[in-house]
Amino acid sequence: MTASSTRRTTAAHHRLAAVGAIAVAGALILTGCGDQTKNKDKGGSSNSAQASSAPLASKLPASIRDKGVIRVGSDIAYAPVEFKDSSGNVVGLDPDLAAAMGKQLGVKFDFQNGTFDALLTGIRSNRYDIAMSAMTDNKNRQEGVDPDTGKKVGEGVDFVDYLTAGVSIYTRKGDTKGITSWSDLCGKKLAVERGTVSEDLAKAEAKKCPSGKKLTIEPFDDDQQSQTRLRSGGADAASSDFPVAAYAVKTSGGGKDFQIVGDQVEAAPYGIAVGKGNTQLRDALQAAMNAVIKSGEYEKILAKWGAQDGAVKESVINGGK
Repeated sequence: MTASSTRRTTAAHHRLAAVGAIAVAGALILTGCGDQTKNKDKGGSSNSAQASSAPLASKLPASIRDKGVIRVGSDIAYAPVEFKDSSGNVVGLDPDLAAAMGKQLGVKFDFQNGTFDALLTGIRSNRYDIAMSAMTDNKNRQEGVDPDTGKKVGEGVDFVDYLTAGVSIYTRKGDTKGITSWSDLCGKKLAVERGTVSEDLAKAEAKKCPSGKKLTIEPFDDDQQSQTRLRSGGADAASSDFPVAAYAVKTSGGGKDFQIVGDQVEAAPYGIAVGKGNTQLRDALQAAMNAVIKSGEYEKILAKWGAQDGAVKESVINGGK
């Protein structure tokens, strides 16, 4: 759910290799999302033993280290980044990275489902400790600014960056309606997930459309609803982050439902969102991510989910523009 900044088309090397390597995850079936994941960590006497053996446990705030759990707000309907398999377990790129970080920190990451546009509010209200949900690190989110009005609506968050991704448009297979770029959407109907940069880009493009060729934007609570709308013919195209679009193209209808049109735009970092005042947790997460990167496990996880072309060499804080 990528950053809203000056739009640009990315070169071929920015593309995530989702179509090739994503077949590893093809057997996983997306199911409906509940309020939170199955098999939540309950804490208990094993927490202190687990933390004491973890190399970076001392970097965590004592309150989290004692509980042994980091509560993660996530839109768990965004395959292959995070989604539920046929058994209702949360799987995907983000959960795998979180599990690897958990080994470094001696805690469990408890993924709890929420709508994407409410995740940052959930951090402010202390429902979640962090948000990890293919969320793009950008200045608006860092500063708590509404991208539509330019007005400050919250204190903002800090980001621990861990991947680079762009945004794509896709259509029904063999029915592109002549769409090859964002400017071709004028006069068309576009399905998007609410609160994402796909919606931001669509709103920006709609302002450029000539009279009589209105771009109709249909926002949905999650990406699966957007895909369903497109699949049924209720929209001419849909937009989401490239790894998600590529996964949908690969898996929906056995690869017969959708096709990507045009190039990615808006290549920008994904980040783990942390409340502005929670700098100790933020820095612990950065240290854990860098340890996972250095160990080589990071590359294996990205390859598993077809995201290796979005790899970063180092996790940074607030690298989004």
